[in-house]
Amino acid sequence: MTPSQKNRTTFLTLGSRKIEIQWHGTIEKNLPTLIFLHEGLGCIRMWKDFPARVSQATGCPALVYSRFGYGNSDPSPLPWKINFMHKQARHILPAIINQAHIKDYILIGHSDGGSIAIIFAGSPDAKGLKGLITQSAHVFCEQITVDCILQAKINYEQHQLRQGLEKYHGKNTENAFRGWNDIWLHPNFIHWNIKKYLSRIHVPILAIQGTDDQYGTIRQIQSIKDHAPFAETRLIANCRHSPHIEHPEHVLTIMTQFIQGILTHKKL
Repeated sequence: MTPSQKNRTTFLTLGSRKIEIQWHGTIEKNLPTLIFLHEGLGCIRMWKDFPARVSQATGCPALVYSRFGYGNSDPSPLPWKINFMHKQARHILPAIINQAHIKDYILIGHSDGGSIAIIFAGSPDAKGLKGLITQSAHVFCEQITVDCILQAKINYEQHQLRQGLEKYHGKNTENAFRGWNDIWLHPNFIHWNIKKYLSRIHVPILAIQGTDDQYGTIRQIQSIKDHAPFAETRLIANCRHSPHIEHPEHVLTIMTQFIQGILTHKKL
């Protein structure tokens, strides 16, 4: 990150394709970078100012990016495969970390971004990983998830969801929605499961979920607690799928305390 890139959107080139990124804060030699991974219909802009606030509260620099097919990144050809999150975790995320010259980092993933972060954290690629924060992450596919994603398809095709997404994804809107929606509704996706990665994660984990999450039951966060050796969990009352949007001050405090604990341990 250069001073001219601070707090503004730019691009990384991975192979022949461009991926949209945004930096917050200032690179500090002894502090890890916070890497934000967005939800299934998200992008940089849909995080709003939350990454900047976490960066400011912790002193850590933050990197936010829009996956291929989202925001202003280059498209991701359809159809996506059932292992699309594994591809993001094992190929794209390591390439971003390498290309951005990031050494130490903490992952902060929301929904699909949290699942991608879990796969990455439980893989051999996770050198330099100091901690993991998930929000509303999926560890396995539930019928409640499929039902909500089917309703999203109806809202996209018959109501106002398409127009709402176009504000953030522009020409990538159809790519982003169909890629995400078609895979979650694929009849074989009900068998998708990433529990095995949890036991392989050897850094502190903070898992956050709303008590009223419409995309998953509390079995998701319980699975993280049951299978990950270093996990702490927080259920947010009166909260649906986006805790950092619905209860930003509370979630900011929780995340900041968790990150500061990692930084304190690193100094010892």
